Amino acid sequence: MIAKIRKLEYRLINGLFEKLDKKFIRRSLNIKNIPSAKFRRGGKASLIEWSHVIGIFQALIGLNLPKKGSEKTLILDIGCGTGLLALASEPHLIDNGQYIGIDVMEKDIAFCRKHYHKPYFKFIHHDLFNPTYSEHQRKEKTKWDIEQNSADLVTALSVWTHLNEEDAIFYFKEIDRVLKPGGKAIITFFLLDSDYYQRSYPLRKDQASRYHNTKQTKWIFGVNAYGSGNWFTTKWAKHAEDAIAITSEGLDKMLSGLNMDLITLYPGNWREASGLYFQDILVFQKKE
Repeated sequence: MIAKIRKLEYRLINGLFEKLDKKFIRRSLNIKNIPSAKFRRGGKASLIEWSHVIGIFQALIGLNLPKKGSEKTLILDIGCGTGLLALASEPHLIDNGQYIGIDVMEKDIAFCRKHYHKPYFKFIHHDLFNPTYSEHQRKEKTKWDIEQNSADLVTALSVWTHLNEEDAIFYFKEIDRVLKPGGKAIITFFLLDSDYYQRSYPLRKDQASRYHNTKQTKWIFGVNAYGSGNWFTTKWAKHAEDAIAITSEGLDKMLSGLNMDLITLYPGNWREASGLYFQDILVFQKKE
């Protein structure tokens, strides 16, 4: 009950603050359309944190989009939620671009269609079961309603951190299918690589992190997700899909047989070291 009251208090105070604060925006025009507190989800509810993450990914998107002159650019955002990466993409769409957001949560797609009115935005509901986000939808995996070799850039913020092994492999193949040759994908993970096992994991203590507002021990992935040897979850997860990490071998398994290479890794501060973002950000490129 106390937590519910605090949430209502926050929404009231935040709503009053937002109206004033947005009048003072000078250098980051696209953040004026950040949703109200009621519609900010995906692990980030604070107006400040949404603005921070939008800035990070706006820069990354700009660095990884092709320079195509007058040709139309397509950004495909998997797990778009209520539009955080739509806002990060917006400055790159105004001249001649299109953004397509896909999500399994029908209510989020309905919100995005109502909230983001510009002609370069499009949102698609993907009917797929996920025990954390869409437990009443169909369990049969289907391809995205996106043409082959059509996307210049694919983004996915905290999506593969909620997919079991079978779904992760299936939809990684979808990234390979929809990307144009030379196109890139920016995907976040909890990656259990040698750095994690040798440096991060042994030093974790049951105390607050220097980098995020949770305990260091919360992000220990020691439970096999559905018996997988390369996909792991945490002790606190009700469903494995609440938080999933993969090993380096799991990443290699996803990439096996595809036309994509990992070209850049930005380690996240969940590792208890300074990072660009909380999760690991991996950039892939489809071979020409």
